[in-house]
Amino acid sequence: MRISVMRLGIVVAVVALGLAGCGGPGTEPEPGQGEGGGPSAGTLGGPGPAVSSEPVDGDWLVGDLPAEMESLNPFTSTDLYSSSINGLIIERLLDRDNETLELEPKIAESWTISEDKLTYTFTMRRDVTFSDGAPLTAHDVKFSFDKLMDPTTDAPHARNYYQDVTSCEAVDDYTVRFTCNQPYFKHLTMLGGLEIIPEHIYGTGDFNNHPNNRNPIGSGPYILERWDTGKQVVLVRNENYWGEKPHVLRRVYKVITNADAAFQELARHGLDVMDPLSMTEELWTTRATAASFEAEFNKFTYTYPGYRYIGWNMRRPKFADKRVRRALTMLLDRETIRRELMYGLAAITTGCFFVDEPEYNRDIIPWPFDPEGAAALLDEAGWTDTDGDGLRDKGGEPFRFELQFTASLPIHQQTATVFQEELAAAGIEMSIRELEWASLLQNVQELEFDAIMMGWSVGPDPDPYQVWHSSQAVKRGSNHVGFVNAEADEILEKARLEFDRDARIRMYHRFHEILHEEQPYTFLFCRKALVAVDKRFQNTKVYPYGMDSLEWWVPAAQQRYTGE
Repeated sequence: MRISVMRLGIVVAVVALGLAGCGGPGTEPEPGQGEGGGPSAGTLGGPGPAVSSEPVDGDWLVGDLPAEMESLNPFTSTDLYSSSINGLIIERLLDRDNETLELEPKIAESWTISEDKLTYTFTMRRDVTFSDGAPLTAHDVKFSFDKLMDPTTDAPHARNYYQDVTSCEAVDDYTVRFTCNQPYFKHLTMLGGLEIIPEHIYGTGDFNNHPNNRNPIGSGPYILERWDTGKQVVLVRNENYWGEKPHVLRRVYKVITNADAAFQELARHGLDVMDPLSMTEELWTTRATAASFEAEFNKFTYTYPGYRYIGWNMRRPKFADKRVRRALTMLLDRETIRRELMYGLAAITTGCFFVDEPEYNRDIIPWPFDPEGAAALLDEAGWTDTDGDGLRDKGGEPFRFELQFTASLPIHQQTATVFQEELAAAGIEMSIRELEWASLLQNVQELEFDAIMMGWSVGPDPDPYQVWHSSQAVKRGSNHVGFVNAEADEILEKARLEFDRDARIRMYHRFHEILHEEQPYTFLFCRKALVAVDKRFQNTKVYPYGMDSLEWWVPAAQQRYTGE
């Protein structure tokens, strides 16, 4: 899958403390403060047996689904898993080259941009059809854009990228023109990244609760065959696909929410690949190093483009003071967690950019684990133990709060437990609430939380507006924590108008400084993506933003599953 799995740049929510899937380039950060323009990559376990034959069709790719998505509506869903699966079913006007990250034709065979960068015209291929055989035309592009921009569509997280696009016109059946009211350095990326859905399918009914939310229809190389809730999602190759067909005939995603269970299934070859969100550092360092495992699986590591965080709901009075938020960060021993619980396969991060891209400000040093300094900040902010009960209080309110996160990985509970103990020693009571992913996401979208432990994945050419601008601090918006800062807003607005990347980098470095000072998130880690793939799969490459399983194939003599 090309890098379009990351919606060509839209920030995607990742399961709490989890990372991207192996179906395509990832979406949440990882370790290593590496220099250069892309993640560092490594391959362990050798390339597998030599194969001299050309790629052939056949076999299945069976993986795990660490958290089941709520919906497969391409516009309203916000999580990584729905985005990854939809990326195999629904296509876009443009794509990105895996190696260079440059935009390239997909449904659109060419495009032009007006000199003032306000008009974008795409000439479309004439041979693209949806999986039901209906032709994909400019009218479907216009419908998709209009549906996304419809204020009744639950998609504020995506709509902000198109807020300066005033119209979409089907010039003829295979030419579409977008008109904008001001320049934006990502107009081409986002217009080219618009997911194209068929008007004749989605044009009737309640779009937010459409029947096809469980059966997306697109023009892509795969078709959803079945979704057995709580068990599996199965895709089959679109035999009428207009483009170059992938070699793997069927993709099965088994819903396995426990990391140990997923690894056991992998080791006995019930899975061909284990999602990096599932593979824990402990499993990778202990059980995945067994000689028998390395004889059967190729192992890949690379810096995952995303980051994990604890977000503080700043609408809650106790989190409104940045001194309190900074103190909370200083009460979490991130270095011990990184070293002991994550086996060093992570790096502490300080901001919202991918650590291997120049937008990340490497001059910023993480706030240290400093209980004494944190206590002084809490005292200064008026949170003291006035009644001697061991809990800090202010205005008669004890300092208690709840941390919500998904229960899919042991590191979630481990991190929360470490934090809970340090907070208790500082006079703060934190309760822990583990939720299924869909329930957590609903609480976040409805702003019903004190604190959350989650992650974001990021794509090339970052624009943090979606997550951090004050206009996005609404229900179902991505500024869940309610961060409002006038200087930050000004930077985010000006950066959108700046086409010189070096100039944007300077702006974003200052924005990074503001986040560090304000601590709306306690930024946690970027970790290594840890991917184990059955050695029968060939062409398993690591690219700057991850792996592309659409390129994988299995020699005929090694194919495990026969038929479709």
